[in-house]
Amino acid sequence: MDNRIFDLCIIGSGPAGIITALEYSKLNPEKTILLVEYGKSDTVKNPLDDSIIISNLTNHHPVYECTNKKFGGSSETWGGRCVMYDEVDFIDRPIINNGCTWDLDLFEEVKKYLSQTAAYFECGEAKFNLNQIDKFEKTRIADDFDSENISDSVVERWSMPTRFGIRYRKEIFANKNITLIEGYEARSFEKPIADGKVSLLELVDWDNKVKQIEARDFVIAAGAQESTRLLLRNLQLFKNLNDVPHSLGKYYQGHLSGKIASVQFYGNPKKTDYAFLRDDDGIYLRRRFQFKADYLIENNLLNTAIWLDNPLYYDPKHGSGAMSFMYMAMITPFLGKKLAPPAIADSITKGKVENLDKHLLNIIKGFPFSISKPAIIFFKRFMLKRKLPGVFLYSPENKYALHFHSEQIPYEGNTITLSEDGDKLLINYTLTDDDINSVIALHKELDQSLQKSGCGKLEYWFPEADLFNEIKKMSRDGIHQSGTTRIANSAEKGVVDRNLKIFGTANIYVCSSSVFPTSGQANPTFFLGAFAVRLAHELTYKK
Repeated sequence: MDNRIFDLCIIGSGPAGIITALEYSKLNPEKTILLVEYGKSDTVKNPLDDSIIISNLTNHHPVYECTNKKFGGSSETWGGRCVMYDEVDFIDRPIINNGCTWDLDLFEEVKKYLSQTAAYFECGEAKFNLNQIDKFEKTRIADDFDSENISDSVVERWSMPTRFGIRYRKEIFANKNITLIEGYEARSFEKPIADGKVSLLELVDWDNKVKQIEARDFVIAAGAQESTRLLLRNLQLFKNLNDVPHSLGKYYQGHLSGKIASVQFYGNPKKTDYAFLRDDDGIYLRRRFQFKADYLIENNLLNTAIWLDNPLYYDPKHGSGAMSFMYMAMITPFLGKKLAPPAIADSITKGKVENLDKHLLNIIKGFPFSISKPAIIFFKRFMLKRKLPGVFLYSPENKYALHFHSEQIPYEGNTITLSEDGDKLLINYTLTDDDINSVIALHKELDQSLQKSGCGKLEYWFPEADLFNEIKKMSRDGIHQSGTTRIANSAEKGVVDRNLKIFGTANIYVCSSSVFPTSGQANPTFFLGAFAVRLAHELTYKK
């Protein structure tokens, strides 16, 4: 790498960084781009992750289950689920404590870039409602489902899953105007001049050798935790403001997630969409129960998706030889790591190694299907280009577990801060009572809707008095990180403006889910990709 001035320097090479680089390169083939990655291709442990301290490991995954510091970033262990945010996420509501600092106009603007985003994620057309797809229009999740407050037509789309590091490495290296350097940490920006421009960034490699980079524009796309750390270390960037934005490092949020009930459908079990659908392009889709915006607003509840799932793998009472076989494979140390990323594996096994004799009995009773079903699943999941995204087993009883995935309130007490010496990143994270009570209320509404239409009913796994504590124990995030550098219309409310530019600067941007002020029901990866495409256009056409 020479001493030239780059047109654009991007810090971080996860999906956001890669998409920004590739889209900007397409729009500006004559301009130069530097893509800076802290991790190395053989990275296992690293000093940055080792310096993160999490106060609440009950509700937050350990560090190495939350980040991937190497080319490809979070996509290295991403499941491939592509989900859209909803209109209600952009509407301020009392339950989120005036924490909605973006708006519907921005939502509509970002949606213009969904087709390009879907192409990067290889998840087909950017259609997230079955009523937009002719072959599925007006179909139902199960016999007799009908509800004025709940939709069963919203879907998640699935990528290959696209491992961005593998998928786009050749394209990045073949692109003559993109330079990738690995093993460098972005450490210090120079102070902005009077008009807010910053020209120099100091990089430090793993051997503490310093390198200075000069660029016309900078994009921080290092993931929520590291993007926040970089800004906390560079408060001089805000010298042209009256003060450092109050919200920097605050409102850290993710999702509540888990299972507290099953659904018993009354109709024909063969007509229940319990697993994946495929569109005409062979893309995997999956239905979700979602609560309509008017209902959420009127009842002051949080945006939540609920989908059909398998019973708990670790509990042999399910009686499925195939599930017992897959559970035992997941708890096998070497094999389990190959079958699923740590956070996903934990959601399946819950860290439990127990009742192995009963699981073995299930396998024997179910033989040979105990082995043949997992074998077919293994082939579809690992041997095909368009991989089976997950495993959902048919229930002849028409009974399925329900998995909830709920918005979290932007709570000021959930923070990412630096230690006094500046060497450690401290994460303080908890759940509020309103987070949990909303989950309970929405399960009750689903139950009432199913019973009213004659479609089915919910069967709770715990006594009603225990639901609050059970949800609090089972909900664990830290993977879907957002909120700490949030979008707003002013520095009094947020850290970046609607174009992702840091307040007080003229040419530094943040492209991370940390800019999302509300978490909604969706995991943030796909929607962040749409912001990355939009940012590449903003950098190209800005005045």
